Amino acid sequence: MATVELRFSAQPEHVRTARLVAAAVARRAGVDEAVLDEVRLAVGEACSRAVGLHRSNDVTTPIRVVLIEEEKSFSIEVGDEVPGAGVAAADAAGVPGARASAPAEEFDDADGEDEMGLAVIRGLVDDVEVSAGEDGGTIRMSWPVSSADVLS
Repeated sequence: MATVELRFSAQPEHVRTARLVAAAVARRAGVDEAVLDEVRLAVGEACSRAVGLHRSNDVTTPIRVVLIEEEKSFSIEVGDEVPGAGVAAADAAGVPGARASAPAEEFDDADGEDEMGLAVIRGLVDDVEVSAGEDGGTIRMSWPVSSADVLS
């Protein structure tokens, strides 16, 4: 199992770099070429969401992106360090909404963007897990890899 970890400060201009790295590692892992645009878009949404959460909550720690190549799948985890982000409520589709640690009126606009970003990710990726807790949240996305041997 090969793993690449990327950390970047919560600046919107770094999201593009994360997208490019994710696409390059996904291609090398054997993700189908037709799916690479979806990988780029999903990583962009997840990283933009994490950047927004960090900036709106004055969190100065880096955004964490972990790219994991396994035998039959390729996974990307995008993590933020905003306590309780997205754990207080869930709609019928299972998309987390409100922040648990702050009054809802502070996040009315951000909450709508958060739900929209997660809905976009769920539309792009079949295998998505969203989790959050005291130490922050993680979006884990997975794609199948081709069974053909990938050149090293």
